[in-house]
Amino acid sequence: MKLVLSALALAASLTSPLAAKTDNVSQGRQLVTADDYQVLSPRARIAPENRILTERLQNLLPQLMAETELDMWLVINREYAEDPVYFTLVPQPTFAARRTTMLLFNRKADGSIEKLSVNRYPLGAPYESAWAGGNLEQQWQALAAEIIKRTPEQIGINVSEHWPVADGLTSGLHQQLLKVLPTEYHNRLVPAEKLVVRWLEQRTAAELELYPQVVSLARSVIAEAFSNKVITPGVTTTDDVAWYIRERFAQLDLPVWFMPYVNLQRPGVACEADNPFCGTSGIIQRGDVLHTDVGICYLKLCTDTQEMAYVLQNGETEAPAGLKAALATGSRWQDLLTGEFKTGRSGNEILAATHKAAAKAKINHSTYTHALGFVGHAPGPTIGMWDNQGPTPVQGDWPLYANTAYAIEGNIKQAVPEWQQQLVQIKLEQSAYFDGKQVIYLAGRQTQWHLIR
Repeated sequence: MKLVLSALALAASLTSPLAAKTDNVSQGRQLVTADDYQVLSPRARIAPENRILTERLQNLLPQLMAETELDMWLVINREYAEDPVYFTLVPQPTFAARRTTMLLFNRKADGSIEKLSVNRYPLGAPYESAWAGGNLEQQWQALAAEIIKRTPEQIGINVSEHWPVADGLTSGLHQQLLKVLPTEYHNRLVPAEKLVVRWLEQRTAAELELYPQVVSLARSVIAEAFSNKVITPGVTTTDDVAWYIRERFAQLDLPVWFMPYVNLQRPGVACEADNPFCGTSGIIQRGDVLHTDVGICYLKLCTDTQEMAYVLQNGETEAPAGLKAALATGSRWQDLLTGEFKTGRSGNEILAATHKAAAKAKINHSTYTHALGFVGHAPGPTIGMWDNQGPTPVQGDWPLYANTAYAIEGNIKQAVPEWQQQLVQIKLEQSAYFDGKQVIYLAGRQTQWHLIR
């Protein structure tokens, strides 16, 4: 039975409340594949994506501009040098900034937002065209006239020292903006980095309604890859599996935002206690532990997932008890981490609390969790980094907000009796969201081994 989510159902879901989701993806005992889902064609994705965009601009942007105390927000970019936030603001299908594209968001006295385009090629709804046609000099003069007409006190522009996603205004465009504006407006130009980060990290009810489908697709392809449909012990290589994942997503027209990778651990190949990432490549053999890291984007929402598999020895029907215990420890570490999510806490504070809780539980762990959204490594509170388990300046100081999504990412190491006490590294990552009170996995999480026979 197909788990169908049609364009009509997607559109209807935009006004539906977020329902609790159960884990319907393989945990090593059954296989739910990507064939069990209907993936919308690129054409069919446009309507739901634009409906979500219109809702975000209508309902979320006024809230965020008031929160960040900006009267106006300018997003100015050029073809081949698009601002990172640009594609989250424009209707589909949009492939480029078409010459020079200028967006102007003005907060009116009643709190609503004027959404204007100052472009040679008008964008259409939900934007009103304030100017179209003409040459570049006329375009800049038109932008300046629209700004002066509204006399904003705080004008946000996308310049930032620390947040790449909020630093999309190029030097040349910045200089041109200063040239066309009266001098008394120059000190009204302020960094819009807080608005950009909040815009990119904040998830709406409509997006949270769709996100489980996106994550389920990612997990279902991992379940396919970690099965005998793909792997023949003694023949298949880790690279074969990684390329199967890459090509499977291409078949489904689901873009990956990094090349999937697969590695293995096995008895006799030591995992050192101080090694941040254990694993090697090669031909997959019976008794191996496999790991993959996968990230896709669909309906403008991105995932980041890591899961583990075990290749059964002849005569085995389940993973050794030591490996089961290690995976359970990985789940316990995730629980300790997500239990420290509290609204207003910084990423650094969550990390420190997780270290304390894991030390008490005697779990050898490394935590490196990040926000998810329109990109895989999204802006928001950084909760550790694989190469830095201490405080992270700026990004680690960012506070936790409700209705934001995260990749609950990290690893644990634990001795395996069946491997003569050799350490195994359990590397886990699952997509989840924080509703202000608790962390909820968007499509479940791995609690049992994927088994390859």
